[in-house]
Amino acid sequence: MIDFFIKVKQQKAQNLPFVLYRKPNNIKLIGFFQNNDHLYFAENFEESGFVFAPFEDNQMILIPRNQSIKWEALITSSQENDDSDLEDSEDIPAKENFENLVQKAIDAIAKGTFKKVVLSRKEIVGLSNFDLVSIFEKLIQNYPTAFCYCWFHPKIGLWMGATPERLLKADTNTFYTMSLAGTQKLQGDKQVVWEEKEMEEQQFVTDFILDNLKKLTSEVSVSSPYTAQAGTLAHIKTDIEGVINDNSSLKEVVSILHPTPAVCGLPKEVAKNFILEHEGYDREYYTGFLGELNKEGFNKGEIKSDLYVNLRCMQIKDNQAHLYMGCGITKDSIPEKEWGESVNKSMTMKEILGLK
Repeated sequence: MIDFFIKVKQQKAQNLPFVLYRKPNNIKLIGFFQNNDHLYFAENFEESGFVFAPFEDNQMILIPRNQSIKWEALITSSQENDDSDLEDSEDIPAKENFENLVQKAIDAIAKGTFKKVVLSRKEIVGLSNFDLVSIFEKLIQNYPTAFCYCWFHPKIGLWMGATPERLLKADTNTFYTMSLAGTQKLQGDKQVVWEEKEMEEQQFVTDFILDNLKKLTSEVSVSSPYTAQAGTLAHIKTDIEGVINDNSSLKEVVSILHPTPAVCGLPKEVAKNFILEHEGYDREYYTGFLGELNKEGFNKGEIKSDLYVNLRCMQIKDNQAHLYMGCGITKDSIPEKEWGESVNKSMTMKEILGLK
């Protein structure tokens, strides 16, 4: 793994694009190192490589397979899972702003504008002696069940994250996706109990996915909702799989799923417009998606894609980390509780950065 990280440092020093990633519950680390600094795009989803797409915009950046060197390494385990509780000094103006934003959304739901909206905020924290490799190593050790990545392009910036949510896995014509919503902080062995608001919010997401994929897919099967762990947090999750119809394309399926109600809301367009009008900052690649696009499988003719929603992530720039946190708002939301949930989510990256 040492050679692998030497390669990463060389690539960064040369200001050339790269991505490192490790899939959930996997010990293989994969890297794509682009051989020029050109900005490539995924336009029709027939390209092959690693795609990095924003929340709002069709400019989906691609690190193309045919313009990159691919490296792989096995991860050597060094258990660093530190469950220490971080004391977070509360930012009162940020708290008031976010709670006011949540109340605005609750009022809009009461008027029938939409059923659900996902509101987020950005927090900027100072960094001293940031070391990309050691932070990424900590990320993959602390979040074994997440999709962990570090992505860099000199014309865009440096992003890192450990996301619990898969957008879509496609293997030739079969697909798998998930419906994920609701958040609680795990407390030792105490059983997780979900409130009706959280169950309802997650069911919204499941129903949206099923209704919208009807025309493009067949033979769809759905699991019962269950509790899934992501680091020190728990979520409600439903697994969905089926077959993509012969006359449907991967791009059509992705455009229906993204942005999911878990990061945007319902109805999708109305919720999205509310976010763009009221959130007060540009999400950029937070709540976008990223992952392998049209990778060749072991068997001849087998093509696989594996895409994830960009959650629990941060952007590193000018010796600062920009952290992003979001919460699903429904008619039963309580502004102060939603603020607390956003603080819990900020801890994912703060723990990695060693901010106490």
